[in-house]
Amino acid sequence: MDKRKLGKSGLEVSALGFGAMGMSFGFGPPGERGEMIKVLRHAVERGVTFFDTAEVYGPYANEELVGEALEPFKGKVVIATKFGFRPTPGETRWSTLDSRPAHIREVVEASLKRLRVDSIDLLYQHRVDPEVPIEDVAGAVKELIEAGKVKHFGLSEAGAKTIRRAHSVQPVTALQSEYSLWHRMPETDVMPTLEELGIGFVPFSPLGKGFLTGKVSADAQFGSSDFRSIVPRFAAENRKANQGFVELLGAVAARKGATPAQIALAWLLAQKPWIVPIPGTTKAARLDENLGGAEVKLSAGELAEINGAAAQLTVQGARYPAQLEALTGR
Repeated sequence: MDKRKLGKSGLEVSALGFGAMGMSFGFGPPGERGEMIKVLRHAVERGVTFFDTAEVYGPYANEELVGEALEPFKGKVVIATKFGFRPTPGETRWSTLDSRPAHIREVVEASLKRLRVDSIDLLYQHRVDPEVPIEDVAGAVKELIEAGKVKHFGLSEAGAKTIRRAHSVQPVTALQSEYSLWHRMPETDVMPTLEELGIGFVPFSPLGKGFLTGKVSADAQFGSSDFRSIVPRFAAENRKANQGFVELLGAVAARKGATPAQIALAWLLAQKPWIVPIPGTTKAARLDENLGGAEVKLSAGELAEINGAAAQLTVQGARYPAQLEALTGR
């Protein structure tokens, strides 16, 4: 697979990464551990070198899974994880924010053990904590980098001003935020800031939490452990109203001999050379399909067609419940 560098940092990874969250958290019951390990190792065999996890996924279970699966490939893959919440035992929803420097240090020590590594390749602040100045957060990570326990610093869902403030203390290697054909808010001020500062962009949910694949049926039911059960955009009436995005991708896919998912990923990769999407899955076949998106090349005319058609569509439904949306873009 082609490689990409995350901004000016020099951190080189596969053009498509792998988001492991759904294997343990957020999209229904956790996958069977042995099968999930097989999928993760299959990703490595297919050329994926960039894997994303977080302590809060599970909580803790996803880091342990990724650590076990990727231990044989130590030094050959890049693992990103996150701090910024204080998980509550037995609680699978998001927990209390906590980016105090002392807590960051505690999280890193625990994550190193769960991931079975000597240094964390990329450490993100999971969400901006309004109670802790971002300069203090960046300073704490800077100290961890100097101590050799972390290699690169990242932010997740941070706004442009916060990115600049953090970057002035410790260079930010990557920003991770939601970005796809049906969530383009980062284009307004975040992406220009990243380009100016030389920061890479790692879009999560590049397939719209599965919706853009065309595999989420109109009558789909989401269980209580599936995050989409509380997402307004996944209410039945909004899924029906948003079918135009799936139809657009499907029309282009039919002409290209591809799938809607592959076109959605190819569109993202075509936006900037420093963008590395991290689609996730629990199935090897779906992984193979997603990786095929890196092989699809969209012409300038096809990109213009997609952008023009998408501009005529209005997304129905918020991407998060209000309490979670309040944690983003600060």
